[in-house]
Amino acid sequence: MAIADNKKARFNYTIEEQFEAGMVLEGWEVKAIRAGQVQLTDGYVVIKDGELFLIGCRINPLRTASTHVHPQADRTKKLLMKKDEIRRLVGKVEQKGYTLVPLNLHYKGGRVKADIALAKGKDLHDKRETEKKRDWEREKGQLMRHKISSPRKDT
Repeated sequence: MAIADNKKARFNYTIEEQFEAGMVLEGWEVKAIRAGQVQLTDGYVVIKDGELFLIGCRINPLRTASTHVHPQADRTKKLLMKKDEIRRLVGKVEQKGYTLVPLNLHYKGGRVKADIALAKGKDLHDKRETEKKRDWEREKGQLMRHKISSPRKDT
């Protein structure tokens, strides 16, 4: 079940590979995520010292948060993956000009997971092409739903 989607990611980037990573969260963050107080659109993934971190994922704290906890909405979250997968990602990001982009947050076995993608930025003409395809698919769906047929008059 998807918690939050990064709709801009598929529009701005060409997705090469997709990975699933666990997230290190605090208790108030899990409660806020369950309440739907998460935004992923400005998020990106950074590699520091062989570890992955999610930056820009905004989790708004609930008003009923504990008084002794001081929540930070834009806290950097650590992502959990196997070391060999991280090493492979580091190589591709450093050599070939790829970037790591979060696609969505979802539940898996009661835990919050993040789908991250190895992606390349699209050029402006590629974005226009994506927009044309999306518009055509929408228009085609409307035509199929409302099948326009005019009555024939035989004379």
